Amino acid sequence: MPILINHNIIRIIVTLLLLNVFDVSNAQEKNIEEQDKARLDAVIKFADNVLTEGKDKYSSKSSPMLVDGINVFTKEPVKWFFPDGQEAILSDFVCQQNLLRTLVSLTNLTGDEKYKNAAKKLLQFYFDHFQDSSGLLQWGGHKFIDLKTLKAVGPSEKDFVHELKNAYPFYDFWYEVNPEATVKFIKAFWNAHVYNWKTLEISRHGNYGLEIGKLWKNKFQQQKPFSETIGLSFLDAGNDLIYSGVKLFEFTNDEGALLWAKRLAQQYVLARNPQTKLGAYQFTQPRKRAATTDDANTLSSFGDRAQRQFGPEFGKNALEGTLILQRHSETIYSTNALMQIQLAKELGNNLKEFYEWTREGMVAFADYGYISKENKLRPLFTDGTDLSNYILKRDGYYGRKGEVLLRYPVNNMFLISYSRTFMVTKDKTLWNMARSIAEGNGLGDIGTEPGKNLKLNMNTLNNDAFSIFALLDIYQETKNSEYLLLARNIGNNLLKEKFNHGYFTPGPNYINANFDAIEPYALLALEAAIKGTPEKVPAFINGSGFVQGAYKFPDGKIRTIKDDFFYKIKK
Repeated sequence: MPILINHNIIRIIVTLLLLNVFDVSNAQEKNIEEQDKARLDAVIKFADNVLTEGKDKYSSKSSPMLVDGINVFTKEPVKWFFPDGQEAILSDFVCQQNLLRTLVSLTNLTGDEKYKNAAKKLLQFYFDHFQDSSGLLQWGGHKFIDLKTLKAVGPSEKDFVHELKNAYPFYDFWYEVNPEATVKFIKAFWNAHVYNWKTLEISRHGNYGLEIGKLWKNKFQQQKPFSETIGLSFLDAGNDLIYSGVKLFEFTNDEGALLWAKRLAQQYVLARNPQTKLGAYQFTQPRKRAATTDDANTLSSFGDRAQRQFGPEFGKNALEGTLILQRHSETIYSTNALMQIQLAKELGNNLKEFYEWTREGMVAFADYGYISKENKLRPLFTDGTDLSNYILKRDGYYGRKGEVLLRYPVNNMFLISYSRTFMVTKDKTLWNMARSIAEGNGLGDIGTEPGKNLKLNMNTLNNDAFSIFALLDIYQETKNSEYLLLARNIGNNLLKEKFNHGYFTPGPNYINANFDAIEPYALLALEAAIKGTPEKVPAFINGSGFVQGAYKFPDGKIRTIKDDFFYKIKK
């Protein structure tokens, strides 16, 4: 019996199916739009809270200054308690540079000028009231402003010195607001932290009030790697000098600033192991100026701390500048790499060396340091010696006797530095490492190469701001919308887990919120990418400030802490 086909019924069924598909598609699109709006609304809420609850309500002048952080439950500001019992309301401008980036970006994306205006007023107030005669600001690792008195204070045992480490101030905004004060600061910064221009001896510590010397007109004579000096050539201090010098050239075409910035960057390259190309966190070693038989005395005046702690077992090449533990690797292969690659992208042929120097070092670390099957990194000496599971034989700068040096997980700081460096150098070793790191951190397969054969994990639980920045980098290079979708999903995870009580904290039970958090910065970068205007958010180079010194706890005990301690306290 023939089957009768009713074409009218078929047309109706097809129409209903198509309408259902369209309804689902429209619902999904609406859901994505709602999620996008929720993320931006959270950043707006955060910024509004910072500008209202974090403003100066403590000094008689009612300045435009802000506290560094706040108790999300009581709205009390984060305070520093000194050993003598004095307390200070913590306001360290170096710990507010990412906040400046967030405020300026928020105005760029929303058109609401109040955020950028607040940032301008804060910056100009600092220039007007806290820039010393030489040009340095009253801020840094060992000095900050007490909002009760609007006076500079700090841990007395640190001698109130000037110190920046991987801070990367928002110089572009500074120069827009006050070019003269910005140039004055950068020159004073170099003047205070270069102890000997002929040998390029630098130190993380600089003195205030120095008269400006010859700066770039000084003579230079190349020294051998690991020459003995008084100043400690930590790369995290060198990074800020390099960054500021290149920025000064970018702003004013000061050729001398560029020359000395490149010269300083090269010192760390020359100190790499010639066979492995690993290193270097320092290009000098501390000169021994005093003797001690107590291993617990770890001052640099007693000589190279790594040689004292590891030398008997590993020989004369065990130096501070040849050791790569976690904090060294993060500074060398993430923070330094991001900064140098970004500067090279901005200046092109003027900094082409930065591309090769960065690529060479990162390839070496991938070869010697990375264990792909574990997604972990080895503690190393730069000659390639693996220190995994090494038990410390004596007390020292790097730990107590009996402590074990362990392999450590590769976080997303390395994902962004390896993927970004690949984008400009095209060295496949770098992409392969980025691909492995991404998979190890729950992102799935980011592709055999950017944009190709990817199998991203759209259901990832990853909520890391670094992951967002990394995926946005890759998206801008490839325009493959899957990377943007994954970044959106991570942004949603971040919002769900880390936006608490109107601020960004690691979880809902954390007491204090850090105003300099990178989470709102990442969400704005994501919003800019969605809108097709990435230039409205400054490139991420992972700068951040800190405060360190002696702190008195409620039980009367005194110990040295960093201010990140405050943001790890749970209710």
